[in-house]
Amino acid sequence: MSDKEKKGAGAGAQVAPAMGPPVLINKEDIPAVLPILPLRNSVFFPGGVLPLAVGRQKTIALIKDAVRDEQVIGVVTQRRAEEEDPGAADLYTVGTVARVVKLLKMGEDNYSLVVQGLARFKVLELVQESPYLKARIEAVEDRSVVDDVEVEALAINLKKLAREVIELMPELPAAATELVESITHPGHLADLIAANVDVPIEEKQQVLETVELKARMKLVLELLNRKREILKLSNKIDSAVKGEMSKTQREYYLRQQLKAIKEELGELGEEEEELDELQERLKKAGLPPEVEKVAQKELNRLKSIPTASSEYTVARTYLDWIADLPWTKRTDDNLDIENARQILDTDHYGLDKIKKRILEYLAVRKLKNDMRGPILCFVGPPGVGKTSLGQSIARATGRKFVRLSLGGVRDEAEIRGHRRTYVGALPGRIIQSMKKAATVNPVMMLDEIDKLGADFRGDPSAALLEVLDPEQNHAFSDHYLDLSYDLSKVMFIGTANLLDPIPGPLKDRMEILELPGYTFEEKVHIAQNHLIPKQLREHGLSADAIAISEKALIKIIMAYTREAGVRNLERRIADVCRAIAVEVASGKIGASAKRSIEEADVLEILGPEKFYNETAERTEIAGVATGLAWTAAGGDILFIEATKMPGKGALTLTGQLGDVMKESAQAALSYLRSKSDSLGIPVNFLEKTDLHIHFPAGAIPKDGPSAGVTILTALVSLLTGIRVRSDVAMTGEVTLRGLVLPVGGIKEKVLAAHRAGIKRIIIPARNEKDLLDVPEQARKELEFVFAAHMDEVLQAALEENPVGRKPPAAPEPEGEKKPGATPTPPAKKPDEIRV
Repeated sequence: MSDKEKKGAGAGAQVAPAMGPPVLINKEDIPAVLPILPLRNSVFFPGGVLPLAVGRQKTIALIKDAVRDEQVIGVVTQRRAEEEDPGAADLYTVGTVARVVKLLKMGEDNYSLVVQGLARFKVLELVQESPYLKARIEAVEDRSVVDDVEVEALAINLKKLAREVIELMPELPAAATELVESITHPGHLADLIAANVDVPIEEKQQVLETVELKARMKLVLELLNRKREILKLSNKIDSAVKGEMSKTQREYYLRQQLKAIKEELGELGEEEEELDELQERLKKAGLPPEVEKVAQKELNRLKSIPTASSEYTVARTYLDWIADLPWTKRTDDNLDIENARQILDTDHYGLDKIKKRILEYLAVRKLKNDMRGPILCFVGPPGVGKTSLGQSIARATGRKFVRLSLGGVRDEAEIRGHRRTYVGALPGRIIQSMKKAATVNPVMMLDEIDKLGADFRGDPSAALLEVLDPEQNHAFSDHYLDLSYDLSKVMFIGTANLLDPIPGPLKDRMEILELPGYTFEEKVHIAQNHLIPKQLREHGLSADAIAISEKALIKIIMAYTREAGVRNLERRIADVCRAIAVEVASGKIGASAKRSIEEADVLEILGPEKFYNETAERTEIAGVATGLAWTAAGGDILFIEATKMPGKGALTLTGQLGDVMKESAQAALSYLRSKSDSLGIPVNFLEKTDLHIHFPAGAIPKDGPSAGVTILTALVSLLTGIRVRSDVAMTGEVTLRGLVLPVGGIKEKVLAAHRAGIKRIIIPARNEKDLLDVPEQARKELEFVFAAHMDEVLQAALEENPVGRKPPAAPEPEGEKKPGATPTPPAKKPDEIRV
């Protein structure tokens, strides 16, 4: 059959006569050979009436012959509905003898007919395939005992179940129940129900092939019972779904009504407007797919939460953060190398190594567009311009600048944020800074990274490990957002005064760039080109109103500041500007007059000098040596004073010293005692003498292994009476054999000596390579002595070389000698030195 040869408009329903048993045909009236009409998607039962639409040529030829000869036909169901030209193997073996009741021509090749089922038959063999199928058949009679009680009971159950099924199917007409009740023949009842129940074709065919009445009725009863259970479950599910949909639709309808009423009254709720605005912001944020999915889910949940609920505020704040964060917005890098060089040179004097690193990054970024942002760490004393250098880098690259201060941060949640389950939860400072920057590629300065703390709430430096790792920060996870956020395009710049407090793993993730202290020349240049113009602007003075001479500037640098950076220098310049501002405001100076600041004016404005060159004064007597020390604020000079007094050979150390420096003093004294003969010092110099070594500035803790050379030089100067040169400073550790060992912080110490007016510096020979980091101006103005042994130190530091001098004769023991008395033995040397 063609596609048109399907069940009719009645959905394949086979309608029985209104009353009585089906119209039967006598067995002898059934021909031995019948034309076969293949039927698909349905099974035709005796007693039923089936409308069909046909359009295939074979079927049309069969119908025309049957109508013309007034003969019956055989209707057999196809095994496979998609078969267009079925053969013997494609048809079931049991079918229904049918009579064509009505035939209508619907078109040129389309016919509509109604057939009535008469009896069952069995196909023995096909005898013709063209122009249509013909088969030799055998009539099949129903084997039934109508008066059997069991058959009657089965019929009652069938009617009962049929009524229940009809009630569960409201789409069926009300007359369906009356039709079932009107049928009295059990076989007809079973066939009618089987024809109209919605079960697979195979099961319907099984009913058609079951000739024995009881078995057929039981089979139909089983199918009907299963259909009833399916309908019950389906109706239950349908009711639940409809109930839920009705509730949702009702709420939506009421909400829309309320919105319309508020619009008419001009009182449209702010909540609805805010949610609509929030949805638009989320659409414009350019969210990644996984983030957009989470945001949309949260927004749908937010719409169902009452605005008075605390959960509403939590969800709303969360969506606000997602909408406000930059996900794709970025600034275009300014990759002009010469422009960046000019900006860096304009903003900062010196710092060649850092400028070179930034220009290298821009060059590589220009050649490779997907380069990840560098992670730098500027280490240097306060006031050298670490933070302002980050701002200059942002300006040179055309990026936004955000500063994140980590000083005193002790909670890990400050970095990663708090989970949303906590009241008042917020994202961490990293995500907050990204929101402030509003781009995915800012310059983010992590200020004071060495001041991070740790307590019971966690270790913030451990949370920074993911932030500052280029292999991980493309998927940074904040506890509040609980989403992956890309930090790989951010240029991170950390600043620190000290490297030691930074944990090793965190230090390993950053590229360390050290900023040295400034020399006199650099400070003068910075003051003239940056500090003075800045302070004039801040104090409302024009550039023509004041002129600070270079000598006055040098006086301020030398006499009123002693630092590695320029922070205090800027404060002193501000003091001068305020003094001039008072004169201008009071009318002592005309608006067009120019005030020149000379050295004498500096003394008048700033008062007495705070610092002066005390090296020459301190070393005027023997026993005083000038050492070099390293501090967090840069290098500094350190005086070591030694004196002797009558006693029993004790050694006293004062000046708030650490254990390492005390051990250096003991080692220096031991070396001095072992070499006293070659240095022209009496062998028994400790018999009746106590030594006292003092480090001035007792309030400042001092420790470290770099003072051994200075201590030994001070002791030699004391015991030989030879003064230390006033323009010499030294650093280094000494062993018991007199070897001079290398120390750290050479660059800072050399700059401190240069600031203090030292001309000659003695450093360990193995530290010569560290002078490469010292500014060229300081190297030119200083004389360096590289010492490998203590003899070289003494020769360069003292005004006269003590090595090789003969010791003076030992003095006579004190006290009168009585006649015959035994001479008093000399005092015994102490076994240990008291510290």
